[in-house]
Amino acid sequence: MFSLPPVTQALILLNVLTFLLDSVSGNLLTELMALWPIGANFMPWQIITYAFLHGNLTHLLFNMFGVYMFGSDLERVWGPRRYLSFYMVSAIAAAIAQLIVSSLTAAAYPTVGASGAVFGLLLAYAMVFPRRMVVPLFPPIPMRAPIFVALYGGLELFLGVTGTQAGVAHFAHLGGMAGGYLLMRYWRGVR
Repeated sequence: MFSLPPVTQALILLNVLTFLLDSVSGNLLTELMALWPIGANFMPWQIITYAFLHGNLTHLLFNMFGVYMFGSDLERVWGPRRYLSFYMVSAIAAAIAQLIVSSLTAAAYPTVGASGAVFGLLLAYAMVFPRRMVVPLFPPIPMRAPIFVALYGGLELFLGVTGTQAGVAHFAHLGGMAGGYLLMRYWRGVR
């Protein structure tokens, strides 16, 4: 029977409900809860709330697919508390990375989406399940999870440095991966 662990299920439901509420409110939630650069409508709560908003349905669907694909197995291994902590740390690390980049580039646009948290989940998935195979949508070539993560991370770095795909927070994605990696290293050292 198809079932999702409770936190994964709650995260997906919360993101979908927030998207629907934002859509019917004329993007009022985006105005208040998106991650704005410091000095341009920035409020402290935005380092968390931005991760539950999405720019469009495709953005929402891809991110929630990532939460489902990678988060479900991680929650089953880690349990709900550790999984939620990891997800939130990745989202906050992504926000911090985005704030740094936006201050360095004088960007004045808001950031939304769970992508930073999803990139953290992706990295964790590769570390916890290094022998698992992943088949990306493009190119549809099966590869081990760590290879996929390294290639995807490298692509994000390239796109971020070159400024390709304007409007995509590539460094937030990398920040989510970095935050997740540091938390996993901390957990391994604490044992």
